[in-house]
Amino acid sequence: MALPTLPPLVFDAPWFLVAAVLLPLAVWSLRRARATQRERRLGRFAESSALARLVTGADDGEQGRTWRLTAVVCLIGIALAGPRWGLTRGPMTARGIDMALALDASLSMMAPDERPSRLERMKQEVRRLRAMSQADRIALIAFAGRSYILTPLTGDDGALELFLDNLDPSIVGQAGSSLARAIRQGTELLLASDGSADRALVVMSDGESFDLPEDVEAAAAEAGSKRVSLVTVGFGTTRGSSIPVRDGSVVSEKRDDEGNVVITRYTPDLLQKAATAANGTFIDAEVSDKASRIRGALRALRTARRQVDAREDHVPRFFWVLLPALLLLAWDTWLFVRRPRRTVRAQSARPGAAPVVSVPALLLVALVPVTLLGCHQTPDPAALFAEGRVAEAIAAYRALVAEGDTTARTSYNLGTAVLGADSLKEAAERLEQVRRASDGEVRFRARFNAGLAALEMARTPGNADRDNQLAAARAAYRALLSDRPGDADAQWNDVLALRKSPPQGGGGGGGGGGGNAQQQQEQEQPQGQGGLDQTQAEALLNSAAREERDVQGRKQRQSRVPPGGKDW
Repeated sequence: MALPTLPPLVFDAPWFLVAAVLLPLAVWSLRRARATQRERRLGRFAESSALARLVTGADDGEQGRTWRLTAVVCLIGIALAGPRWGLTRGPMTARGIDMALALDASLSMMAPDERPSRLERMKQEVRRLRAMSQADRIALIAFAGRSYILTPLTGDDGALELFLDNLDPSIVGQAGSSLARAIRQGTELLLASDGSADRALVVMSDGESFDLPEDVEAAAAEAGSKRVSLVTVGFGTTRGSSIPVRDGSVVSEKRDDEGNVVITRYTPDLLQKAATAANGTFIDAEVSDKASRIRGALRALRTARRQVDAREDHVPRFFWVLLPALLLLAWDTWLFVRRPRRTVRAQSARPGAAPVVSVPALLLVALVPVTLLGCHQTPDPAALFAEGRVAEAIAAYRALVAEGDTTARTSYNLGTAVLGADSLKEAAERLEQVRRASDGEVRFRARFNAGLAALEMARTPGNADRDNQLAAARAAYRALLSDRPGDADAQWNDVLALRKSPPQGGGGGGGGGGGNAQQQQEQEQPQGQGGLDQTQAEALLNSAAREERDVQGRKQRQSRVPPGGKDW
C-alpha cells in the first residue's frame, strides 16, 4: 500500500530558521547562567545537602520553565520564517510586458522531423513561455500565406489555451507562408495597445517562407524602429521531412503540382536576417530550452505592474506554529503568577518593591494583538459575489474604489456586481466607461455585460426607451461577434435583441421587403416571457453558422493557392 504524500513545505523567509535555533540556545544559556548564579549565592549560607532539604521543588520548577521558554522562542522563530503548505488559488500582483506571439500555422509545420510535429513542439514552447510570464499580456497571431489575430493582448489563460489547442493549418484562409505579413500585423497590434510596458514580438516558424528577403527585412526593420523587440525562433531540422496530409482516415504525403513528394526543411536564413534587421534575437531550432532563451532575451524590457487573475500558491500556515507558542507562553505566565504566597508576600513586603510583573505576560500582551491583526484579512469581493452575497460584494468593491483602486478590472467587477443586483442603469453606465478605457479581455467582457444590461432594461415592462436600448444591445453584440464570431453567448443575446426589435421600414439592399415581412410574421406569433424558445434560437444560430461557414469556405477556395503556387 502506497504511503500518503505529504504536502510540500516552503518558507517565505527561510533565513529566520536560524533564529529558531539561535534563540532557544540563547534562552537556554541565560537560564543556565541564572541558575548557576542562584546556586552560588545560596551556597554561601548552607551546603548543597542542606539546601536540598530546605528548598524543595525549586530546581524542578526552574528547569520546567527553561524548557517552556525555549520551546516558545523556537516556535516563534519558525513562525517568523513564514511556513506554507497546501495549495490554493488567489490573486497576485506582478510585473510584465506586452508580447505578441506570431505562430506559423502553415502546412509545413505538420512535418514530423520534430516529434510529434513542429506545430506541437511550438505549442509546448508557448505553454512553457506562458508559465514563465504570468503577468505578461499576450496576443496570439496565426499566419500562413496571410496572418490572422486570434486574440488581442490579454492575460486570460483560458482564452489563450483555447486558441492554442485549436491552432492548425485549417484555421488559416490562405496557404503558404509569409513572415513579412506576420511581422507587420504583430507590430501594428502591439502599437495599437495602450500601456506603459515595453512591447515584444516573438515569431515562431520553420523559416520556410516564400517572401522576398527584402520584404522580411523591411518589415523587421520597421518593427525595430518603432521600439518593438523582435525575437525569431526556429523549429524543424535541416534534413527536412515530408508533410503528412490527412483525408478522412487516409494519411498520405504532400505532393506538388508535378506529383513529386514535397520535402520541407528548416531554413534559418530569413529568421536570422529578420532578427538582425530589427536588432533583435534569433533562437536556433537546435536550442532545446527555447522558452527560457526567449525570457532571457526580453528580461531587460520595461515592465508594468498588473494584477493576475489567479495562481496556485502555498497557503500561509504561520498561525498554526504561533498558536502553540502563545498557549505555552500563557501557561508559563499562569504558573508564574500562582507561585507560593510567601514568596510573593516576601517580595512585596520589601520597602519600595514594585509589583511583580511577568516578562512572558508582557510578551503575551504584545504578541496577541499583533497576531490577530496579522491574521485579519479583508473579505474578497469576488468570493462574496460567488457566494450570492451581492450587496456585500458591491460594498466591498465600492470600498476599493474609495481607497483609490480605479483599475479597469475593479471597475468592471463593480459594474458586474451592480448588474447582478438589478441596478441596470448604473451597471450599463459603469460598464460602458470600462469598455472605453480598457482593452483585451476586460473590454470584451465589459461590452458583453453592457449589452446584457441594455437588453434587460429593454425587457422591462412599460419602458419608454425600449427601442434605443435594444439598438444599443444589438450594437454591442454585433461588435463582439465581429471580434469573436463563434461566441455562442453573444450570438444568443444578439438573436434575442433582434427578436424583440421592432420591424424597420425600407430594405437592406438585395433583400427587398422580405426581411421585414418575416419579422412582422415572427412578431405576430405568440411569445412567452423569455422571447425565443430554445428550438427557435438554435435554428437561427445554426442557419447563421452555416451561412458563415459557406462564406469562409468560398473565400478559402478563392485564395487557396498563394502567389508562386506553393501552398505549404
